[in-house]
Amino acid sequence: MKILPRFLATVATVALLASAPASARTVPLDQLTVMDINAAFDAGTLTSEKLVQLTLARIAAYDEKGPILNAVMALNPNALAQAKALDAERKAKGPRSPMHGIPVVLKDNFDTVEMPTTGGSILLEGNVPPDDAYMVKRLRDAGAIILAKVNLSEFAAAGTNSSLGGQSKNPHNLLRSPAGSSGGTGVAIAANFGTVGFGSDTGGSIRGPSTANGVVGLKPTHGLLSRDGIIPLALSFDTGGPLTRSVTDVAAVLGTMTGVDPADDATKKSAGKFEKDYTKFLNANSLKGARIGIARDFMKQDEEVDWIIETALHTMKAKGATIVEVRYPKWLLDSMGEIYTTIRWPEFPVQIGEYLKTTGPKYPKSLAEMIERSKQIVSPRPDGAGPNTTRWILFERELASGSMNDYKYKSMHDHMMPLIRDIVDGIFASNKLDAYVYPTSGRRPGPIAEVPGGGGGGGYGGTNYANLTGYPDLIVPAGFTNDDLPVGISFFGPAFSEPKLLALGYAFEQASHARRLPINTPNLDGEMIEVPDKK
Repeated sequence: MKILPRFLATVATVALLASAPASARTVPLDQLTVMDINAAFDAGTLTSEKLVQLTLARIAAYDEKGPILNAVMALNPNALAQAKALDAERKAKGPRSPMHGIPVVLKDNFDTVEMPTTGGSILLEGNVPPDDAYMVKRLRDAGAIILAKVNLSEFAAAGTNSSLGGQSKNPHNLLRSPAGSSGGTGVAIAANFGTVGFGSDTGGSIRGPSTANGVVGLKPTHGLLSRDGIIPLALSFDTGGPLTRSVTDVAAVLGTMTGVDPADDATKKSAGKFEKDYTKFLNANSLKGARIGIARDFMKQDEEVDWIIETALHTMKAKGATIVEVRYPKWLLDSMGEIYTTIRWPEFPVQIGEYLKTTGPKYPKSLAEMIERSKQIVSPRPDGAGPNTTRWILFERELASGSMNDYKYKSMHDHMMPLIRDIVDGIFASNKLDAYVYPTSGRRPGPIAEVPGGGGGGGYGGTNYANLTGYPDLIVPAGFTNDDLPVGISFFGPAFSEPKLLALGYAFEQASHARRLPINTPNLDGEMIEVPDKK
């Protein structure tokens, strides 16, 4: 009879242990990955509503006050209500995806139905599209909250400011450029104005802001993600893509948006090649046995940047990678700029005209009309909106650049782009490379005042190759210069090699831990979140 009390005591002990909370760690808000946030949601230590409140508090503290980063163009007025509804849905039915309840910021060239889409231009002020961009629809279907639209280089080109949004500031150094054209997204993610951000990339426009603001960014393979509903710059090169604070978060969000979209023929290239879950490729040991090229053609612009890249190579070798020297033909390096603009400039007048057909009757319907209206705006308004002469001068060059039917365009588009792909494929194949790396920017972010329009911080000599080939390019923080400016390293690979690039980038990130919260946007009260330990 003495066995029963002992048995009951054992049962009670087991029940008590089962009901006790699992061990947990306390993590700063800016260091939470999407997976961490989901674990906190599941444990009840965080809700989507609370996450949105914390994020809005950061925007109020740092974008509208304090350093006044000037990244946010518009806030979703329904964000908190949507977060509350998504919390209730999670409780009743479970999450739709890892993005359920996650706040997202979008470059203001992605169409959104509840906020204007302006391309940063006073010429499209107040423009509300008829529907969401395809990628935005997919994010909403996954349960993401579109929290804000953010600033950009106007119509995604020229200097890093816009006539409607003005100049955004780099949160690491307010006098340095955040780079463009997705500068507002880079600033917003670095300052934690959202968990995930999206930009577009035509010649380095995701990758420049990633390195300048010290965050992760992916220019996907051309055709992996639909461009439907993104204001075009040059569709031969354009793609949308994510900016995040970790490689993990790029992997978490990427699969929610892949797939063939009938509205974008380029996505047909991805059939049978896209994944729905890229997190399964994240492996901290992925550098072991990897063959990584180093493209030194894009170095020797900034001694400190070069030193950081060499340190990154040392880290990769220590993790088991073999480093291989690669070089481009000199004639291609010398002619790259002309090849790019000969294709890019003639496409904009045609393709922006097609987009303008979707806007209301009060908006211009051609690039020529945009130029005419811009000449009527000669001084800033009281709210700061006003002339953006750097971009508007480029309007005229684009309009005068020739037709998509002339021999200059067709020879570059139809023959030079395939030739460059063949050269790049040859570099990968002959050296048996998994990827090659290079400094995303050959020099540190430049002063905002360095170039008219706040365009300081160029030097993206290697980025155009990813656009001209259509191949993917992943940017990972690599370190900081002596004046505390971030430097990023690019992992460039063949078509649809995102799984391999994410694996390599994740392994490097876990070995280097080079990202940090900018000094001008420190943690606020209440931003330490309890996250259950991984089992």
